[in-house]
Amino acid sequence: MIDNAKELVFNLVPEPDRKLKTKALLIAQENCLAVGLTSVTDCGLPENAILLMDSLQKQGLLKMRINAMMEPEKGNMDRFLKNGPYKTNRLQVNTIKLYADGALGSRGAFMLNDYSDDPGNRGLLMNKASYYEVICRQAFDAGFQVATHCIGDGANRFILEIYGKILKGKNDRRWRIEHVQVVNKDDFPLFAKYSVVPSIQATHATSDMFWADERLGTERLKGAYAYQQLLSQNGWLPNGTDFPIEAINPLLTFYASVFRKNTSGLPSGGFQIENALTREQALRSMTIWAAKASFEELKKGSIEIGKSADFVVLDTDLLTCKEEAILKSKVLKTVLDGEVVYDRGNATN
Repeated sequence: MIDNAKELVFNLVPEPDRKLKTKALLIAQENCLAVGLTSVTDCGLPENAILLMDSLQKQGLLKMRINAMMEPEKGNMDRFLKNGPYKTNRLQVNTIKLYADGALGSRGAFMLNDYSDDPGNRGLLMNKASYYEVICRQAFDAGFQVATHCIGDGANRFILEIYGKILKGKNDRRWRIEHVQVVNKDDFPLFAKYSVVPSIQATHATSDMFWADERLGTERLKGAYAYQQLLSQNGWLPNGTDFPIEAINPLLTFYASVFRKNTSGLPSGGFQIENALTREQALRSMTIWAAKASFEELKKGSIEIGKSADFVVLDTDLLTCKEEAILKSKVLKTVLDGEVVYDRGNATN
């Protein structure tokens, strides 16, 4: 089932009750803290999920900081869009999440030209242009950010052009494109022209690298997973894990960003190594630049006086250690708002 068609299956699945959702959130929190995550961006949430997170945080049960990107459903639009961005010490709701296309692996990503391994197929756009234009205009007028899932070069151009109609030029609205996996060479400058934030997940490159050339061909592949080209547009870019699609451990994101290899160390020279990030760039992309992407750079993302005490203690110096040591690195402690929320010495697993 590709993209919108999956709803035919999802609609048959009973909605989990509040007790089960709470249990799932608290287990997820344990998993996040154990790998050193103090904040997560959760994309495309319905109103009831956001309200549950808010309730659990206010009870002191859910300690994770959450940037909740809302699904543009009626409940969210009526509650949040009408009243403006919602923010507490640990939760913020100021972003609408949209989906322009599907995935490259399923050939659901929307391409400007046919797939190299499937002539006649260019993938799919999830909705008509008018759908995105209306929601983006509503978001702009309400002071909300927009983050749109774009994989194919067709989807990236399509959304960049829609953003451009509304943003018009340089700005500080920090509208995002999520994944930005394949970009036509002519479209990279549009990120700078409209100050659009390319939001990447580096392990996509190392997950897709053994078959991406089959889908894209040699020439299009040059504009795929092009992190240095994207970084050069605005001088910064956020980077995440994309769990549960990819693994939860951010150290794997760091490794893929810098060495462009999978966990088996392949390929030996790195995949399209010219677009690898430096160690410092990778670290910034997962900390201060990630915080900046959600308008939180003055609160977190670096260890400075006046900021929240959110940090991780590792057994390895990521900036100086040997390559092979990164995959063996362990989180010793995770500290959130000054509280030790994970201690490896006391962990049960």
